[in-house]
Amino acid sequence: MGEFFARGEKLMPAAFPVPLSATKPRAGFPAVFLDRDGTLNLPVVRQGRPYPPAALGEFQLCPGVPEACRTLAAAGYLLVLATNQPDVGRGLQSRETVEAMHVRLREWVPELARIEVCYAPGQGRTHPENRRRKPEPGMLLDAATALGLDLGRSWMVGDRWRDIACGQRAGTRTIFIDLGYEEKLRTRPDHTVRSLIEAVPIILAGRRS
Repeated sequence: MGEFFARGEKLMPAAFPVPLSATKPRAGFPAVFLDRDGTLNLPVVRQGRPYPPAALGEFQLCPGVPEACRTLAAAGYLLVLATNQPDVGRGLQSRETVEAMHVRLREWVPELARIEVCYAPGQGRTHPENRRRKPEPGMLLDAATALGLDLGRSWMVGDRWRDIACGQRAGTRTIFIDLGYEEKLRTRPDHTVRSLIEAVPIILAGRRS
């Protein structure tokens, strides 16, 4: 059964089981690491900047996400969510709310094999999870160690500069979802698209090459 992880610890069981082929990958299995807000679910955009949904009722999938994830999983990719949720560390959102969103996310996208969450507040504060906070690659490295992933054959997909930098530091290929935020990239991604569904053929073509 899939599980939620923060600081490498199990938080709670998934609401739905993950296919056996995803839970027991062979060594060197390729993965697609997915950001959450703006990649899988709709972000809340204020003054050109994205924010996570504040309540479960605001949590909605982006169009095409279930189909995209089914296609990637069917092609043999292990799907891993890697998300910063600093509002928990800042005291602006409860951990229970984030976990409820992830239960809902598993209902919508049962192909997710693992959820990595970092609650470090950022803003220059010292925190034991800082090595896992994107753009640091800790969440990807932890998942790769736990699941025997081949990072060189894997992808990181996200809508923020932190996602792209994180993937590059971990040694994955990167796809940037450009949603037009008032935020500049700090490194160049391998590819740029407008949605996860547009990223799928790029990833599939990359596996064949």
